[in-house]
Amino acid sequence: MSRHLHLNAFLMGVGHHEAAWRHPRTDAARVADVRHYIELARIAERGLLDSVFFADTLSAGPNARHRLQAVFEPITLLAAIAAATTHVGLIATASTSYYEPFHLARLFASLDHVSGGRAGWNIVTSASDAEARNFNRDAAAAHAARYDRAAEFVDVAVKLWDSWEADALVLDPASGVFADTGKVHEVAHAGAHFQVQGPLNSPRSPQGRPLLVQAGSSPDGRAFAARYAEAVFTAQQTLTEAQDFYALLKRDVAAAGRDPGQITILPGVVPVLGGTEAEAVRLAREFDDLIVTDYALAQLSQFLDRDLSAYPLDGPLPALPEPDTIEAHQSRFKLIVDLARREDLTIRDILRRLGGGRGHRVVAGTPEQIADELESWFRQGAADGFNVMPPYLPGGLEDFVDHVVPELQRRGLFRTAYAADTLRGHYGLPQPANSYARVPAAA
Repeated sequence: MSRHLHLNAFLMGVGHHEAAWRHPRTDAARVADVRHYIELARIAERGLLDSVFFADTLSAGPNARHRLQAVFEPITLLAAIAAATTHVGLIATASTSYYEPFHLARLFASLDHVSGGRAGWNIVTSASDAEARNFNRDAAAAHAARYDRAAEFVDVAVKLWDSWEADALVLDPASGVFADTGKVHEVAHAGAHFQVQGPLNSPRSPQGRPLLVQAGSSPDGRAFAARYAEAVFTAQQTLTEAQDFYALLKRDVAAAGRDPGQITILPGVVPVLGGTEAEAVRLAREFDDLIVTDYALAQLSQFLDRDLSAYPLDGPLPALPEPDTIEAHQSRFKLIVDLARREDLTIRDILRRLGGGRGHRVVAGTPEQIADELESWFRQGAADGFNVMPPYLPGGLEDFVDHVVPELQRRGLFRTAYAADTLRGHYGLPQPANSYARVPAAA
C-alpha cells in the first residue's frame, strides 16, 4: 500500500496569524463561540483530516490588550466537538507542570469514551513564569526539571489508563457483579514527584489510552519524544532543517527501542491560499500590515527571554545567550535566532516573519503550489505529514480542505475516505497492550 501523509488541523481562535482577528475576512466575536469551533471541526472532518488540535496556556500571556491565544480550556471544548463529529481525532494540550496524573488521566479517559476513541494528549511542560504564578509558585521550574517531572507524569498516567483491563467490566445483573476486580489494578506508584494509589475510576477507554503527542524540539524535548511520543508537532523553516530533525528523531526513537515507523512527525505549515501566487502574497501582506507592534514585540521578548523594547526596531537583535542556557522555549529561541542570522533580519523583519505562525513556515501560493511544497517535504524525508495552521478561520481551513486536499488526493498522497474510527487508527497505530493483562500460557 502506498504511503499517505497525515494532516492535523491546528485550530486557534479566528486564525493563526496574530492579526487575523483584525482582518475583514474574520469575525472576531466568534473567538468565544463554541459553534465556531464545532464548525471548524466539521470542516476538518469533511476534508478527512486525521485530527484537530487545540493548544493551551495557563496564563493570559504577555499582552491580552491585543490578543488572547486560547480562550477555552481545550478538553472541555473537545467534549462539545465530540458530540458534533464522528471521525476526526481530537487532540488537546495539557501541562504536566500543573495537572496531577490522576486528574489528567481521568479527563482524557472520559474524552476517549465520549468520542468513541478519538482522544489525543499533547504533552507540554509549562515554561513561563506567568503560568507558575497562577499555581502557587514564583517561577517555572528549570528546563531539565520540567522534563524529569513530565517523564514520571506520563509513566503514572499510562499505569492509570492500564489499571482497568479491557474486559474488566462485567455488568452481570444476575450475580450483582459490576466488575471483575481481578482485572482492576492498583498502580501503587511512589516516585520522586508523585504518589498515586489507583486504580483509575474509569474503565479502559476505546483506544486503551489517548494518542500521545509532543511538541518540544530541544535536546530534552527530543529525548522525551523518542521515549513517549506517537506524533510530534515541530517547527522548521527550511527543508534541510526539517530533514535533519526528522532523521535525528527517527534515530533517537530506534535507539530508545521503539519502531521509528510508529511515530509521526508533523512540521507546522501556515498555508496562505490565492487563485494566483500574486493574490496569495498580497493576502499574506495584508495580514502582516495589521500586526500590532507592541503585541508582537512582547511575544518575541518572551520567546527570546530578553526585553527588546529598548532596542531599535530597524536594528539587529542584541547579543543573546546560547540556546541551551535558556530555561523557557529552547527550540523556538534557536529557530528565531538562526532565522535572523541566516537572513540578516532586523527586529521589525522578525516581527513580520513570526506574525503568521510564531516561527512555523508560512507558504503563500495557489493550491497546486501548496501541494507541491507539502509533497516535496513528504517525499524528501522531512515529514510524515503536516500540522496545518490556517492563517484565518474558518475561510483558511475551508480553502485548504476544498482545494489543497483534492489536489493531494489526485496525487495519491492522501486518503479518499476514513479507513478507521479511532484516532490511533487514523495514524496507523495499534491499540497499546495493557501492561497488567496476563499473557496466556503457551499450550
